[in-house]
Amino acid sequence: MEITVKESTMVSPTEDTPKTSLWLPNMDLVMTAYHISTVYFYKPNGSSNFFDAKLLKEALSKILVPFYPVAGRIGYDEKGRLEIVCNEKGVLFTEAETTSVMDDFVQDFTDGSKVPQLVPKIDYSGGISSYPLLALQVTTFKCGGISLGVSVQHNLANGPAALHFINSWAEMARGLSPSIAPILDHSLLRARDPPTPIFRHVKALKQKANENSKDTKYSTYTILTAHIWHCATKARDLSKDQELKLTIPIDGRNRLSPPLPPGYFGNVIFFAVLFALAGDLQSEPFTDTLKRIQEILKEMNDEYLKSGVDYIEKTPDIKTITRGPQTMRCRTLVSIAGCGCPSAMQILDGVVLSL
Repeated sequence: MEITVKESTMVSPTEDTPKTSLWLPNMDLVMTAYHISTVYFYKPNGSSNFFDAKLLKEALSKILVPFYPVAGRIGYDEKGRLEIVCNEKGVLFTEAETTSVMDDFVQDFTDGSKVPQLVPKIDYSGGISSYPLLALQVTTFKCGGISLGVSVQHNLANGPAALHFINSWAEMARGLSPSIAPILDHSLLRARDPPTPIFRHVKALKQKANENSKDTKYSTYTILTAHIWHCATKARDLSKDQELKLTIPIDGRNRLSPPLPPGYFGNVIFFAVLFALAGDLQSEPFTDTLKRIQEILKEMNDEYLKSGVDYIEKTPDIKTITRGPQTMRCRTLVSIAGCGCPSAMQILDGVVLSL
């Protein structure tokens, strides 16, 4: 596939915004300092202003006023802690075109090797304060279809927060006011004073199956996660004593008490973790695996999540628990609940595909 870049520009807020630094809570700090990329595909709808670049950039500059940290850069405070420097340096917006047709990408996604070309390239060579926190690429296909490549710096936002921004941008492009205003008060996720972690958040205890209960109802997500864990273990043909790790990202917004406001903008992803030996997982009844997953999800309540924030606060070197390859040392499966999207969506460098 050949991509021709027509124009790349930095889009800044259309109005003056606060020149300040945004404190990052612990849940943002433990995210790896790189961009998460997602590509959305849209079929042509016959509209004359379908993904009009001028309209999109105008709407982008307007939505960056309430979402002004998105136009900033990552920096360090006087203690060396990461923060967002709100300096209006802008968001990268790239217009591109290709002679390929969109159906080559969205039919079955068997070959994802070309999809990264639909996302703007981030130049990290200038250091952590040099690159934009958000980069966008609108690519027009020969068939008239459009892809929107989105790269979001992970310390700024996770999936729900990024979608909040994209949806608000879309509303602005349609001439509407954002339905949910961003909440930039990160003190809502500040550790307690003093920090009081009471659970074992890193070396999680291996779960034991509960007694059979005919009255238990399992969600579709729990059933599919258990099924995929069984199938993946069998397909890998692992030794019986191989330790397995199931990681389940949990959006803590509505699990905290009180729940965070709908527009809270930042990372609120906690991780439920299960360990098992390959032999045990393959030999145990399917209902026992369901119980393992159900119980760990029930444990992710307000007290557990606040304890997790406190645990991070008391960790001397946060780099030791920053999420990345060093925290995935055993055979790991990540299970993520899907979300609605346009015609199709692909998350790069991940394991999730949602159609």
